[in-house]
Amino acid sequence: MERPDGSLVPEAFGPLEGVRILSTGTLVAEPFAAHLAGAFGAEVIQVEHPSGTCDPWRRLDAAVEGHDGVAVASSFVQERRNAFYITLDLSTPDGRELFLRLVRSRDIWMESSKPGTFDKWDLSDEVVLAANPALVITHVSGYGQTGHPDYLGRASYDMIGQAFGGLMYQTGFPDPEPPVRAAPYTGDYITALFALWSSLAAYIHRQRTGQGQVVDVAQFEAVHQILAGTMVQYFENGTVRERSGNRAPNFQPYDIFPAQDGWVALGATGPGFARTCELIGLDPDKYGSGAFELTSAEGLEFDLQLRHWIAERTVSDVVEALNAACVPCCPVMNSQSMAEDPHYQARAVHTEWDDLQVGKVKGTGVAPKFSRTPGKIWRGSVAVGHDNDLIYRDMLGLSRAELADLKQRGIV
Repeated sequence: MERPDGSLVPEAFGPLEGVRILSTGTLVAEPFAAHLAGAFGAEVIQVEHPSGTCDPWRRLDAAVEGHDGVAVASSFVQERRNAFYITLDLSTPDGRELFLRLVRSRDIWMESSKPGTFDKWDLSDEVVLAANPALVITHVSGYGQTGHPDYLGRASYDMIGQAFGGLMYQTGFPDPEPPVRAAPYTGDYITALFALWSSLAAYIHRQRTGQGQVVDVAQFEAVHQILAGTMVQYFENGTVRERSGNRAPNFQPYDIFPAQDGWVALGATGPGFARTCELIGLDPDKYGSGAFELTSAEGLEFDLQLRHWIAERTVSDVVEALNAACVPCCPVMNSQSMAEDPHYQARAVHTEWDDLQVGKVKGTGVAPKFSRTPGKIWRGSVAVGHDNDLIYRDMLGLSRAELADLKQRGIV
């Protein structure tokens, strides 16, 4: 039930307490943006289609056994917390009217679809903003809402966004090895972060002015934004950045190295380079600052000596020695090592919560950490349509008979 202030969230918490978000997207990028907000106190209502197909993200991952014997994707359990789940067919006239009633009480509406999808349902931005002029509308799509007409109708997934946005060309090892996608769905998660910060920026503007607006988040543009100086380098020098594997293109050491029992990540430049040389018994003056040509005689000799030194030791010995010398170094972590690591444990990175579909589970908690208004997990993932009664009857005021009729006709 609602709190006295009208919020559906059981108790106030977090820096986004009071922000009300409607999310109608599927899979990763847009829903993840909305659910990140829910981790910090926002009231999030997630809409799925009532046909039974629902959100594919419920199934597209390694399964966790649910109470009803139906497998639930581990990623859905991890990412779809702190939200209210309803079903609604927005393509129907009655569904359209219920949607407009919902957006009148929302601060932000986030969606992910091909441009023009909502226009076909008479839910253009103009129509929706007429219903709530203070609403922030955030469209998340592969190629954006405007641009070359040949691109706007194209579908996109994470890998497509990485490839078209330029990240994939630089990820992996040099030719003839193929470009590699960044896993698990890095392009989608980058897009989610852009979608959330831009929505909140527009919300801050709305708080000052009372005016809503439309935010256009193109997945490929979000990916393209994180390519550092790639395009300046091209436009100014005509240089196309190529893949360099794990190595930095213009200094060393910066790579992944094999030790006796695993892999370590090591990066050093400036004073760190000299400390690395001294630790492994080399004269740093012989190699300058470390920013020498990686394929020079000195560069190759240094790399060989460092690899030999690391290969003779265990991961823990290498990490301990290099960090004692103030050289950045750590193990390449996997699920088990992260779960058992004392720093992960000391910061309570992993936590348990009650999931309404699978029971008590353990996974990644809430980050980052706020000193005054921390986020929290107050609810795990839920089944399709779990909150239909709460939203349609208690919040919108539909009667039992009205809701039953809408359900019978496949609208909710």
